[in-house]
Amino acid sequence: MKIYTRTGDAGETSLFDGTRVSKNDPRVETYGDVDELNAWLGLARASRVDPAIEQDIVQLQRDLFALGAQLADPADKLAPRVTKAIIGDADVTRLEAAIDRFEAELPPLRRFILAGGTPAGAALHVARTVCRRAERRMVALDPPVDPVLLRYVNRLSDLLFVMARVVNHRGRVPETEW
Repeated sequence: MKIYTRTGDAGETSLFDGTRVSKNDPRVETYGDVDELNAWLGLARASRVDPAIEQDIVQLQRDLFALGAQLADPADKLAPRVTKAIIGDADVTRLEAAIDRFEAELPPLRRFILAGGTPAGAALHVARTVCRRAERRMVALDPPVDPVLLRYVNRLSDLLFVMARVVNHRGRVPETEW
Protein backbone atom coordinates (compact mmCIF):
# COMPACT_ATOMS: atom_id res chain seq x y z
CA MET A 1 0.00 0.00 0.00
CA LYS A 2 1.42 3.37 -1.00
CA ILE A 3 1.17 6.39 1.29
CA TYR A 4 0.08 8.62 -1.57
CA THR A 5 -3.16 8.11 -3.48
CA ARG A 6 -3.30 11.30 -5.58
CA THR A 7 -7.03 11.54 -4.75
CA GLY A 8 -6.48 14.73 -2.75
CA ASP A 9 -4.44 16.57 -5.36
CA ALA A 10 -7.37 18.84 -6.27
CA GLY A 11 -7.97 19.93 -2.66
CA GLU A 12 -10.64 17.38 -1.79
CA THR A 13 -10.78 14.41 0.56
CA SER A 14 -13.29 11.69 1.39
CA LEU A 15 -15.34 11.31 4.53
CA PHE A 16 -15.91 7.81 5.92
CA ASP A 17 -19.02 7.26 3.77
CA GLY A 18 -17.15 8.19 0.57
CA THR A 19 -18.57 11.71 0.28
CA ARG A 20 -16.01 14.03 -1.32
CA VAL A 21 -15.54 17.36 0.46
CA SER A 22 -13.09 20.25 0.27
CA LYS A 23 -10.09 19.97 2.55
CA ASN A 24 -11.23 23.20 4.17
CA ASP A 25 -14.65 21.73 5.00
CA PRO A 26 -15.53 22.45 8.66
CA ARG A 27 -15.66 18.74 9.44
CA VAL A 28 -12.19 18.17 7.96
CA GLU A 29 -10.89 21.21 9.86
CA THR A 30 -12.32 19.72 13.05
CA TYR A 31 -10.76 16.30 12.74
CA GLY A 32 -7.56 18.02 11.64
CA ASP A 33 -7.54 19.81 15.00
CA VAL A 34 -8.04 16.45 16.72
CA ASP A 35 -5.08 15.09 14.75
CA GLU A 36 -2.97 18.09 15.82
CA LEU A 37 -3.99 17.49 19.43
CA ASN A 38 -2.87 13.89 19.09
CA ALA A 39 0.52 15.06 17.79
CA TRP A 40 0.95 17.43 20.76
CA LEU A 41 0.25 14.52 23.08
CA GLY A 42 2.95 12.59 21.24
CA LEU A 43 5.35 15.46 21.91
CA ALA A 44 4.40 15.41 25.60
CA ARG A 45 5.15 11.66 25.69
CA ALA A 46 8.46 12.19 23.92
CA SER A 47 9.36 14.78 26.56
CA ARG A 48 9.92 12.06 29.13
CA VAL A 49 6.82 11.96 31.31
CA ASP A 50 6.74 9.29 33.97
CA PRO A 51 5.49 5.85 32.84
CA ALA A 52 2.10 6.10 34.56
CA ILE A 53 1.27 9.39 32.84
CA GLU A 54 2.68 8.06 29.58
CA GLN A 55 0.15 5.22 29.68
CA ASP A 56 -2.66 7.72 30.30
CA ILE A 57 -1.49 9.75 27.30
CA VAL A 58 -1.31 6.67 25.07
CA GLN A 59 -4.94 5.91 25.95
CA LEU A 60 -5.90 9.50 25.13
CA GLN A 61 -4.16 9.20 21.77
CA ARG A 62 -6.13 6.04 21.04
CA ASP A 63 -9.32 7.85 22.04
CA LEU A 64 -8.48 10.69 19.67
CA PHE A 65 -8.23 8.27 16.75
CA ALA A 66 -11.73 7.10 17.63
CA LEU A 67 -12.94 10.69 17.95
CA GLY A 68 -11.47 11.55 14.56
CA ALA A 69 -13.16 8.52 13.02
CA GLN A 70 -16.52 9.57 14.43
CA LEU A 71 -16.03 13.13 13.18
CA ALA A 72 -15.23 11.80 9.69
CA ASP A 73 -18.47 9.79 9.78
CA PRO A 74 -21.37 12.29 9.88
CA ALA A 75 -23.78 9.65 8.57
CA ASP A 76 -22.94 7.28 11.46
CA LYS A 77 -21.86 4.47 9.16
CA LEU A 78 -19.16 3.11 11.48
CA ALA A 79 -20.11 -0.45 12.20
CA PRO A 80 -21.16 -1.02 15.83
CA ARG A 81 -18.66 -3.89 15.94
CA VAL A 82 -15.77 -1.40 15.56
CA THR A 83 -15.90 -0.56 19.26
CA LYS A 84 -12.40 0.90 19.34
CA ALA A 85 -13.71 3.67 17.06
CA ILE A 86 -16.50 4.75 19.40
CA ILE A 87 -16.29 7.30 22.22
CA GLY A 88 -19.01 6.80 24.83
CA ASP A 89 -20.13 7.79 28.29
CA ALA A 90 -17.70 5.33 29.92
CA ASP A 91 -14.83 7.25 28.30
CA VAL A 92 -16.08 10.52 29.81
CA THR A 93 -16.33 8.84 33.21
CA ARG A 94 -12.76 7.52 32.80
CA LEU A 95 -11.52 11.08 32.15
CA GLU A 96 -13.33 12.37 35.24
CA ALA A 97 -11.73 9.65 37.36
CA ALA A 98 -8.30 10.60 36.02
CA ILE A 99 -8.92 14.28 36.79
CA ASP A 100 -9.89 13.39 40.36
CA ARG A 101 -6.86 11.11 40.75
CA PHE A 102 -4.41 13.76 39.52
CA GLU A 103 -6.00 16.64 41.42
CA ALA A 104 -5.58 14.71 44.67
CA GLU A 105 -1.81 15.20 44.50
CA LEU A 106 -1.87 18.90 43.60
CA PRO A 107 -2.03 21.97 45.78
CA PRO A 108 -5.32 23.84 45.37
CA LEU A 109 -5.45 26.28 42.49
CA ARG A 110 -5.93 29.79 43.87
CA ARG A 111 -5.07 31.92 40.85
CA PHE A 112 -4.74 31.59 37.12
CA ILE A 113 -1.40 30.13 36.07
CA LEU A 114 0.71 30.77 33.02
CA ALA A 115 1.37 27.89 30.63
CA GLY A 116 4.90 26.54 30.78
CA GLY A 117 7.01 24.47 33.11
CA THR A 118 8.76 21.32 31.97
CA PRO A 119 8.81 20.51 28.25
CA ALA A 120 6.10 17.87 28.80
CA GLY A 121 4.03 20.25 30.93
CA ALA A 122 4.26 22.98 28.30
CA ALA A 123 3.29 20.50 25.55
CA LEU A 124 0.25 19.45 27.60
CA HIS A 125 -0.75 23.11 27.98
CA VAL A 126 -0.57 23.54 24.20
CA ALA A 127 -2.55 20.31 23.77
CA ARG A 128 -5.22 21.77 26.06
CA THR A 129 -5.60 24.85 23.86
CA VAL A 130 -5.78 22.76 20.69
CA CYS A 131 -8.43 20.64 22.42
CA ARG A 132 -10.47 23.77 23.13
CA ARG A 133 -10.18 24.80 19.47
CA ALA A 134 -11.39 21.36 18.37
CA GLU A 135 -14.29 21.68 20.80
CA ARG A 136 -15.29 25.06 19.36
CA ARG A 137 -15.22 23.63 15.85
CA MET A 138 -17.23 20.57 16.93
CA VAL A 139 -19.96 22.79 18.36
CA ALA A 140 -20.35 24.47 14.96
CA LEU A 141 -20.69 21.29 12.87
CA ASP A 142 -23.82 20.52 10.90
CA PRO A 143 -25.09 17.89 11.26
CA PRO A 144 -24.30 18.18 14.96
CA VAL A 145 -21.98 15.69 16.57
CA ASP A 146 -23.13 13.19 19.16
CA PRO A 147 -23.35 15.10 22.49
CA VAL A 148 -21.09 12.54 24.17
CA LEU A 149 -18.25 13.70 21.91
CA LEU A 150 -18.67 17.26 23.17
CA ARG A 151 -18.67 16.06 26.77
CA TYR A 152 -15.55 14.04 26.05
CA VAL A 153 -13.52 16.93 24.59
CA ASN A 154 -14.74 19.30 27.30
CA ARG A 155 -13.53 16.90 29.98
CA LEU A 156 -10.37 16.16 28.01
CA SER A 157 -9.29 19.81 28.07
CA ASP A 158 -9.78 19.83 31.84
CA LEU A 159 -7.73 16.65 32.15
CA LEU A 160 -4.92 18.07 30.02
CA PHE A 161 -4.76 21.14 32.26
CA VAL A 162 -4.54 18.97 35.37
CA MET A 163 -1.99 16.67 33.73
CA ALA A 164 0.20 19.66 32.83
CA ARG A 165 0.06 20.77 36.46
CA VAL A 166 0.91 17.25 37.70
CA VAL A 167 3.82 16.85 35.29
CA ASN A 168 5.23 20.20 36.42
CA HIS A 169 4.57 19.40 40.09
CA ARG A 170 6.33 16.04 39.83
CA GLY A 171 9.18 17.75 37.97
CA ARG A 172 9.46 20.23 40.85
CA VAL A 173 8.87 23.19 38.53
CA PRO A 174 6.79 25.81 40.31
CA GLU A 175 3.74 27.28 38.62
CA THR A 176 3.91 30.90 37.54
CA GLU A 177 0.79 32.70 38.71
CA TRP A 178 -0.84 35.45 36.71
